[in-house]
Amino acid sequence: MPIKRTHPLSEAEFLKTLDDTIAQHNLLEHPFYQLWNEGKLTKKMLGEYSKQYYAHVRSFPVYLSAVHSRCENPQVRQLLLENLIEEEQGEENHPELWLRFAEGLGVQRSDVQTADYIAETQESVETFKSLTTSDHFIDGVAALYAFESQVPEIARTKREGLAKFYGLSAPETVSYFSVHEQADIGHREAQLKILGQHCTTVESQERTLNAADRSAKAMWHFLDGVQRAFVEPSLN
Repeated sequence: MPIKRTHPLSEAEFLKTLDDTIAQHNLLEHPFYQLWNEGKLTKKMLGEYSKQYYAHVRSFPVYLSAVHSRCENPQVRQLLLENLIEEEQGEENHPELWLRFAEGLGVQRSDVQTADYIAETQESVETFKSLTTSDHFIDGVAALYAFESQVPEIARTKREGLAKFYGLSAPETVSYFSVHEQADIGHREAQLKILGQHCTTVESQERTLNAADRSAKAMWHFLDGVQRAFVEPSLN
């Protein structure tokens, strides 16, 4: 049984522990993403994935808005608002970019928008909703960071895999990934700054580590579900 700490970690120690916690569920190491990066998924499998992942894409602005509305710190709210605007504003909003990706795979956007979600997808969304609607805004920021901190590298490897193995490189098809390669670098830096500044007690640090762990596990669980429902039946 771990010994309960009586003194908070230094900011540097805490942030390293946070990243180490998230790295235990590094999504690029999940079998589904490894198959993607090896070109071993069919376009049909990717199409089914696009339907399931849309649950998070369309909910992400809601996650951000929930954290923003529960935070009383104006500087933190401003950073969250900037992220929210990038996600949702205009015709090039991120849900729209995802629908264009699905269309590039040959999936009708209406099929993405009306898809039935498997249990693991629903459970992962509920975990994010629970964390981002917590009365402690750092729970939500930690959940967002555990996800967005991984996105730039994931987006790059996905985009490269789509071009190399599936012949998908048209800007309108891969713009979702191109945008996130860059945008989420700034997002994760802002979120890390928030957590470093506001997690200065044993309690707040433990809350943050727990929330980040739950968030990282939720996304791994989501990929488990996609693998179970849409990949494994074809391998048997």
